[in-house]
Amino acid sequence: MLNIHNLSISFGGETLFDEITFRLGAGDRVGLIGKNGAGKSTMLKILSGEQEADTGQIAKDKALRIGFLKQDIDFIQGRTVLEEAQQAFVEIKEIEKKIDQINHQLATRTDYESDSYSDLIQELSEITHQYEIIGGYNYQGETEKVLMGLGFERDKFDKVTDTFSGGWRMRIELAKLLLQNNDILLLDEPTNHLDIESIIWLESFLKNYPGCVIIVSHDKMFLDNVTNRTIEISLGNIYDYKKSYSKYLVLREELREQQLASQKNQEKQIEQTEKLIEKFRAKASKASMAQSLIKKLDKIDRIEVDEDDNAVMNVRFPISVQPGKIIVEAESIGKTYGNLNVLENIDLLIERGSKIAYVGQNGQGKSTLAKIMVGEISHTGSLKLGHNVQIGYFAQNQAEYLDGEKTVLDTMIDAANEGTRGKVRDMLGSFLFRGDEVSKKVKVLSGGERNRLALCKLLLQPFNVLIMDEPTNHLDIKSKNVLKEALKTFEGTLILVSHDRDFLQNLTTTVYEFKDKRIREYLGDINYYLEQRNAENMRAIEKRDKVQKEDSRNSNSKQAYNDQKKNKSLQNKLSNTEAKISTLEKELKAKDEEMALNYKKVTEKPYFLENYQKKKKELEKLMKSWEVLQGELEALN
Repeated sequence: MLNIHNLSISFGGETLFDEITFRLGAGDRVGLIGKNGAGKSTMLKILSGEQEADTGQIAKDKALRIGFLKQDIDFIQGRTVLEEAQQAFVEIKEIEKKIDQINHQLATRTDYESDSYSDLIQELSEITHQYEIIGGYNYQGETEKVLMGLGFERDKFDKVTDTFSGGWRMRIELAKLLLQNNDILLLDEPTNHLDIESIIWLESFLKNYPGCVIIVSHDKMFLDNVTNRTIEISLGNIYDYKKSYSKYLVLREELREQQLASQKNQEKQIEQTEKLIEKFRAKASKASMAQSLIKKLDKIDRIEVDEDDNAVMNVRFPISVQPGKIIVEAESIGKTYGNLNVLENIDLLIERGSKIAYVGQNGQGKSTLAKIMVGEISHTGSLKLGHNVQIGYFAQNQAEYLDGEKTVLDTMIDAANEGTRGKVRDMLGSFLFRGDEVSKKVKVLSGGERNRLALCKLLLQPFNVLIMDEPTNHLDIKSKNVLKEALKTFEGTLILVSHDRDFLQNLTTTVYEFKDKRIREYLGDINYYLEQRNAENMRAIEKRDKVQKEDSRNSNSKQAYNDQKKNKSLQNKLSNTEAKISTLEKELKAKDEEMALNYKKVTEKPYFLENYQKKKKELEKLMKSWEVLQGELEALN
């Protein structure tokens, strides 16, 4: 399907790939992994044709269709969610236009007996058949099915895309790609803006995808559930194994241990051979043997151990000043967005040193309550911050607030004050921005690098309460672990909004579950919460809570799909029937005029009256069919 041979690319003297080779085939579901900045997104751009490599070749079929989900998307303004998603069906949309044009001509023209009119009827029949073959009666139902799978409610379909946040726009773009029937799907962090229910749906979709899928993701469970192959980019090389992520890690570690053992044994053999050479050189009678050993030594292929990129950021969150015992005191907090009621009568008391996790489905108010606590949005009820409380806030889309035209260094310097400006370079270094990397513009950074920069910038302000909304989005797995360790040692008050069970484990001591506009407190860690909810993981909880809703959605989606298919079929049948009725009426009118002029002469023609009556019966039959079709169409609508 796609052959990559000796691919190399470098930026500013730094090599991302060095003569790497691999092949992609149908059924491959590849997890493309590596640390932030290793070149994962660059690889996707090269495979999609958006970017060229310095050297190497990519061989592919001419008809190969590649879909690419990027982090940065741009929609045409004014389209609704449904209209944007249906841009996936270009050919079907073009045929729909032709069908509408032909039906319009058939309805407005009066030359019913002309050859061109007959040709139009024939063309409508052929094009309708083609429309059916390529899925014209199915695409509307398929579009709704995918949109609802990705979390869109039906009442959001007719809203324009301009009114949605970046995360929801990303879902629309993902829906469009999944509907396009591409041969290869390139997905860059597809789960970052999805709730657990949508992630589960996407997993099921991708596992049954007949083409090739390449996924850049730092979600271990998602990779394990979807992929059957892992390609890691590390220090310019790739490691390619037909294993899911977790199995690959075990296998690679075993292989590295074998390489180390083999290298150690080889070094012992070489050392012994070198001692013999030195011993034999001293004796003239053994000189030829020494030369033979030297030649043998030169021919040995030295065993090399795969290098491992262990560079990680160094994070520490110091508290500014000691706050009072009470951090947040809230009574009867409520929040509505238009007609949507998100939170209702929330009472909350947070004490100093609390370690809290906010969990629950997207849209249940977790981020909303976090924004209320930092004073970012209005609300009903009362909320008071305690004495000396200073909040550091990391928003879910924190990296989007960075100025793409600024350099990494300028971003930090502009946000620093006199006390922290002198520490900026050291801080950047601890977040893996070293040397010339500080001169990079923000817009060229990967998603993970931007998140690291946003975290580094957060440390420029004093705080003793830290509120973080999905801080692990875009972070590679090693960086996630470093962040987790830093938060464990944070001596202040911590509030984490997260869907990531691995990240939350052993990090918080209280869980607040957001559901149905209210919150429920669980006095224990994430494992205790799961035990209380009688579930293995957070996915199981959301999946169980949504079973009834899912059944309803599937039923509605199936009904809508059947209705739309039937509607289109009825409309086409109605148009054809109307065209035939018009033709017969024209023919009968002409015969009536003939009989009015000379009835006897005309009726004496062979089979004249027989044909006349036959056409009248045919017209009556068509009129009855028209009434039935019209009644069915009206009832359906």
